[in-house]
Amino acid sequence: MKFSLLFAAAALSIPVPAQWFNWPTPGIPRTPEGKPDMTAPAPKTADGRPDFSGLWSPNTRQLQNIAADLKPGEVPYQPWAEKVFKDRQGGAHGKDDPAARCIPGMPKLNVLPYPYKIIQQPRLMVMLFEGFTTFRQIFLDGRELPKDPQPAWYGYSVGKWDGDTLVVDTIGINDTTWMDNAGRPHSDALHLTERFRRPDFGHLEIRMTIDDPKAYTKPWTVVESARYLPDTELLEYVCNENNKDYEHLVGGPSR
Repeated sequence: MKFSLLFAAAALSIPVPAQWFNWPTPGIPRTPEGKPDMTAPAPKTADGRPDFSGLWSPNTRQLQNIAADLKPGEVPYQPWAEKVFKDRQGGAHGKDDPAARCIPGMPKLNVLPYPYKIIQQPRLMVMLFEGFTTFRQIFLDGRELPKDPQPAWYGYSVGKWDGDTLVVDTIGINDTTWMDNAGRPHSDALHLTERFRRPDFGHLEIRMTIDDPKAYTKPWTVVESARYLPDTELLEYVCNENNKDYEHLVGGPSR
């Protein structure tokens, strides 16, 4: 399968080692040798909920291809969406992805090749992303999703607990964004449902269902993952600083 060469803009700004590397993370479980114990039990909040707080390094497999773990034909395109996807494979359209202008959108934001930090509170979970130096808010205070949301690059997210799983619903995502670097489109009807689980200290799983009846004939599900990143911190990342290559991006196909 051919993929658009989009992420050139991001590659221009890969962060370099700085002052926060090799700073021991306090309070995390460690082995007798002093290494982080990634298989230790997942931490809990004061009210007994799983605590997703920490610095996470995402598996970027779904960045290039959100359907990487699905079989051929399992993405249930509407005809127009399939045509858009195929058109983006064969020409110089990678530059048309908003991420080339430092706007990744959702669900691509979760799988950028940079760490993100989760800060969890009883009524709010915040995700701070090193890539594009941006953030995402997930409200846990019982509010409803907006009835007529103004389109936003990352949408509007609310969460609720289902046992030890945090279920997050997101709508209102700007329909100009691409869901992956390969160019899969979505419409203004996109509704993402993410199920966050922390099976142990060192691992995070996000099971995401894509429900977009305008672009796909039925909902479909992918599984994203991340690994705890100890003894370091987020670094500054400025995507659009001194970017002199954007006008030269052609986004030719690659494999």
